[in-house]
Amino acid sequence: MKRAAKVINAPVPVSVAPGMSPLLRWTLAASLGVHLIVLSLHFELPKLFKAPAISPPLEVSLVNAKTTSKPSQSDFLAQANLDGGGNTDARRRLSSPLPRAAMDAQQTQLAAAREQVEALERQTRELLQQLKSRSQTNTDREAKESNKVDAANAYRELSAKALELQRLEAQIAREFDSYQQRPKKKHIGARATEYRFARYVEDWRQKVERVGNANYPEVARTQKLYGSLVLTVGIKADGRIETIEIDRGSGKKILDAAALKIVELAAPYAPFPPDIRSDTDILYITRTWSFTRAGELESSAGSLPKAP
Repeated sequence: MKRAAKVINAPVPVSVAPGMSPLLRWTLAASLGVHLIVLSLHFELPKLFKAPAISPPLEVSLVNAKTTSKPSQSDFLAQANLDGGGNTDARRRLSSPLPRAAMDAQQTQLAAAREQVEALERQTRELLQQLKSRSQTNTDREAKESNKVDAANAYRELSAKALELQRLEAQIAREFDSYQQRPKKKHIGARATEYRFARYVEDWRQKVERVGNANYPEVARTQKLYGSLVLTVGIKADGRIETIEIDRGSGKKILDAAALKIVELAAPYAPFPPDIRSDTDILYITRTWSFTRAGELESSAGSLPKAP
């Protein structure tokens, strides 16, 4: 710490009381002098940091040309010597360090770049429009293709259904032809309700009984066998026998065999009349045949209806 002291030498009037000893007077004077010295001292802190001196700004101009000669009186500072220049005597500063030709070239390049940007923007808009049109076209094409696919699928389904219908029609036609080709059968019981069938059945019964009694089995008479059985005889339109079946036997094989033989002996029978032949190919007649104790063959017959 630096201390500077200043001593002020000024006469100090001291009033001393009369009757005071010289030593006391001297002590008082010395004490007063010391106090004055102390009061006259000033203390200050040392300046540790000093603000640097701010230099005035240096203005430098950039020039786009230079000369070998140094101007005798310069108007401003530059990065190179330039003695004179321009087409005017007035003092002017360059607005740009670049030459006019360079500025024009830059402006031309800038304009060309702007035109390129605008052209690119136009091309981008055109491409976007083309993409949008193509997307719409693709969508329409996909819709058309989807419609074509749906139409093709529907056509295939319709074709399959048409083929199935044709197959069913052919099957029905075959079954109908087969049905038409099959013999038309008619079953008649002991009691015939239609006159045309009843007349034919009655004539058939009488013939069978007549042949049966003429050819009655001798063994049955000798052994006194009797009994009843049910026969179903199928007769074709020309009178020939189609089938003979025993629906219920008599319990005696001799009688059953004799009944079958009698039916066969009575054949052939009368052909069908036109009214029966028109809708019947085979006529099945079911009747009960009885071998009686009297040694005769009888058949249970119903009453004959009157002709219409």
